[in-house]
Amino acid sequence: MNALAVEQAPSGSPSKHIDAATGFEISAEFQRFNQKYDMFNRAIWDEEVRSERSRRFFESYFTDLAQFRKVEGFQQRDYALRNAAWYIADFTADLLETTEDRKEGFLDTYTMFREGATRKSEAPPAVHSAELKRAGRFLGADAIGICDYDERWVYSHNYSRQHGSNKDIDLPPDLTHTVVIVNEMDHATIQTVPSALSGSATGQGYSRDIIAVLSITQYIRNLGYRAVASLNDTALSIPLAIQAGLGQYGRHGLLITPQFGPRVRIAKIFTDMPLVADAPIDFGVSETCAICRRCSSGCPVKAIPAGAPKFESAEAISHLKGVKKWTINAAKCFQFWVNQGTDCSICIRVCPYNKDFSRPFNRLLRWMLSNRWRRLALWLDRKLNYGKRKTAGWWWRRLPS
Repeated sequence: MNALAVEQAPSGSPSKHIDAATGFEISAEFQRFNQKYDMFNRAIWDEEVRSERSRRFFESYFTDLAQFRKVEGFQQRDYALRNAAWYIADFTADLLETTEDRKEGFLDTYTMFREGATRKSEAPPAVHSAELKRAGRFLGADAIGICDYDERWVYSHNYSRQHGSNKDIDLPPDLTHTVVIVNEMDHATIQTVPSALSGSATGQGYSRDIIAVLSITQYIRNLGYRAVASLNDTALSIPLAIQAGLGQYGRHGLLITPQFGPRVRIAKIFTDMPLVADAPIDFGVSETCAICRRCSSGCPVKAIPAGAPKFESAEAISHLKGVKKWTINAAKCFQFWVNQGTDCSICIRVCPYNKDFSRPFNRLLRWMLSNRWRRLALWLDRKLNYGKRKTAGWWWRRLPS
């Protein structure tokens, strides 16, 4: 573990002092996650997950192989837009897959950078941090935070789909900080979930993340420091985002941010640039999720727990061990994706934090969710039909904002 990382808790415990601020409860059974057991990778090698339907699900991102339907939301125009929104993410992921066994952004870190500066900027850490955030917003991040490097959330191994085997994590051993960015997913298309059209919000979120994370990484390298850009690969994004002060953990297993609720995609940069870590935030999410069941009751396959957070059993190989939290049933969730032919975000659509917070009334509801008025806010959320599904035809007919 890096000597400059967050101070370790008492000897023999995997916990750290920052866990008290993030709400993480970590047992002695904690294990770093092996990327091989991610559901998308299991769909490649695991006979319990792999199927003809899962193959067609992945093929649908090549538009001519998608199975169009007459029903709204799954027509050719919907898949055409979804796959266009995914284009940057897919293109960059495929660039080095066959030649160098690197699926960058999803299994491996990004390598597409110019050489950085040989002379280091000597500004104080507080100045570096402030200027990095200013530059990051300019370069495309909707929100940006900083935390100390925490090896617990780095995968134990990466996975090679070409060879069906583990790969070593290719991070330098002495990085000190992680810069975490989030980008908003489109609110209107999320309102059409479940649909192929709503998958456009996911693809667009990732594509915007990629532009921002590559640009911010190059900025750090131009200041003379090492920086490694990562999307879904290499490390668990949500714990790092929480430590970086970008949001809190929700019942649906997603990051909930003050600005966009759970409607975000996350990327991160590992660096040795001298920075000042942000403090975790608390705006009442844990207390709200403890009494709200919108996501668990709205999930068609009941993949989201309705009970209290708990430690996951050792038999659940796609789940993180030794962390007390709400954990979705990844197998049930993925199977629903496969059956409908596109990703699902019903839990995001129905979440009380999924609102346009540019509107004053929605900001009032968010404030109510942070205090003793949260039960009234949840009642109003249902009464006013927030989270109700809209048709894809509604989206195609509406004027651009």
